[in-house]
Amino acid sequence: QVQLVESGGGLVQPGGSLRLSCTASGRIFMIATMGWYRQAPGAQREFVARITTSGVTDYANSVKGRYTVSGNNAERTVNLQMSALKPEDTGVYYCNFRAAGRDYWGQGTQVTVSS
Repeated sequence: QVQLVESGGGLVQPGGSLRLSCTASGRIFMIATMGWYRQAPGAQREFVARITTSGVTDYANSVKGRYTVSGNNAERTVNLQMSALKPEDTGVYYCNFRAAGRDYWGQGTQVTVSS
């Protein structure tokens, strides 16, 4: 059974920084991408950032220049460094691994940006 566990969410003031981490365990093979999605209250889940196993990154326009995704395929970890946070970045952040044609999801970690 594959399990993704996230950590690092919390409450931060506008302009602040947070770092999210996610580790996958279990029988997960042929990882293609590792990344993050988020869901704001009353909104659909949306793509945030991802990294391929060859190190190519991709970001949503709303976070470019503020977020940095990194990962280690061998260790099955993916991180998201978030800076210059805005209130509109608030939401539940979900870790995602895409492997062998399947999507695996973490349980989500809450990020709240508020003064």
